[in-house]
Order: sequence, then structure tokens, then C-alpha cells
Amino acid sequence: MWWIYALLSAFFAALVAVFAKVGIKGVDSDLATAIRTIVILLIVWGIVLAKGANSQLGGLTKQNWIFLILSGCATGLSWLFYFRALQLGEVSKVAPIDKLSVALAIILSVIFLHEKLTWQEAVGAIFIMGGTLLLIFK
Repeated sequence: MWWIYALLSAFFAALVAVFAKVGIKGVDSDLATAIRTIVILLIVWGIVLAKGANSQLGGLTKQNWIFLILSGCATGLSWLFYFRALQLGEVSKVAPIDKLSVALAIILSVIFLHEKLTWQEAVGAIFIMGGTLLLIFK
């Protein structure tokens, strides 16, 4: 079941790139990111409230808060740089290069989370990195 969500994530991420490229024409990329963030904030909090998941707020640990805040900071910076890259470059180049994050996530998960790296994951990460280099330096 997880892979269905992952595929949906990939599909909507592709739409983000296309919609954003059109939406940021003539607009400061940081302003565009701020508008996008407000929309996301409203949608996600609407879902949380509808599910009643907000009742779990009191049970969050200090570690939960620290790492969710760090994750939020990383997300915000990622979006700011992504929108600026889209403003300056072509979607067909920016979006795939952005997916270098997949290879980086694999590497970071091994280093910091001590996850096991299979040979298939290693080869996949190498191909992603190679493809990224081809797009940058072609």
C-alpha cells in the first residue's frame, strides 16, 4: 500500500513543477512559495481537523517537536530553492535534478539512521547521481 502513496506523491510532485512554472511567471519566487505554503497550510490543517488528529498534539515529545521543526525548515528551504530554480530553468531539467534528493536521502539514511543499503539501492543511487550530472553538464 505504501507504494501507491509514493506513486501519488510522484504524480503530484510532477504537477507541482508544471503548475509552478506557469504560476511564477513575473512573480518573485519567494512570494510564490509563500502563497503556495498558505494553501498547503489550509489544506493540511483542514485534513488534520477533519480526522481529529489534532488531539495528538499534547502527546508530542521534545524530540518530535525538534525534528518536525527541522524537517519544516528543510522543506521551506527546499521549496524556496526549487521555485527559484524553476524560475530560472526549464522544468524538464530542474525537476529531475531536484530528484537527486532521492540518492542523497539513501546516503543520509545509511549514515544517520543506520539503514542497510542493498546493492540495488546503491546502483539506483549511482544511476540517479549519474543522470543528474548528465543533465547539469550536457
